[in-house]
Amino acid sequence: MNFVTIGHRGIMGVEPENTLRSFIAAQRAGLDAIELDLHLSKDGALVVMHDTDVDRTTDGRGPIAEKTLAELRELDAGQGERVPVFEEVLDAVRAPLQAEIKDVAAARALAEVMHRRDLVGRVEVSSFHDEAVAEIAKLVPGVRTVLIASRYGTDVVDRAVAVGAQALALNIRRVTLETVELARKADLRVIGWVVNTQDHLRLVRALQLDGATTDYPEIKRTGRFTA
Repeated sequence: MNFVTIGHRGIMGVEPENTLRSFIAAQRAGLDAIELDLHLSKDGALVVMHDTDVDRTTDGRGPIAEKTLAELRELDAGQGERVPVFEEVLDAVRAPLQAEIKDVAAARALAEVMHRRDLVGRVEVSSFHDEAVAEIAKLVPGVRTVLIASRYGTDVVDRAVAVGAQALALNIRRVTLETVELARKADLRVIGWVVNTQDHLRLVRALQLDGATTDYPEIKRTGRFTA
């Protein structure tokens, strides 16, 4: 498989994160896939936002889970952008998506959309939470899944295998050759995040990772020349 560059929340280093504007810009920049985050609103809408509350990325305040979709739509998510729902992203871009889910409830809502729109070939599902990865794998046979880890040891490989993940997304600041080699023996792909500097990109290349999640489109352009 070729080296894959994944736009982090679109290209959040350039555009407001997790907005249609950011996703469209990531596609135009030629990134191979686009990563986004999913939460459920009070009325069960699958909305695209990273945090559990709206405070950091909008002009509102409070938890997503306590707001209806209509209330979330009233917020400014940056440069006049509105909080999108997942299906709007599917319609706005053609690129493959990596959808990060935060819990089992979001896994169930995402599974419904994936079945209805036949998304197994287009959407890869990731999570920090083992139970969420296991749940989406159970609900959507054949789905590609990724276990994400920030603070981890070599046991992360066993965790990924246990929940049937096909890949690991590992904090590039903590990744080690030992973990990568164990992942390879388990037939797992390894993606580094967040890769925003040439030093991090060189590390990704030295460890022969399968891909990099980045905030900036320049990583796509420079990656092929970095030894």
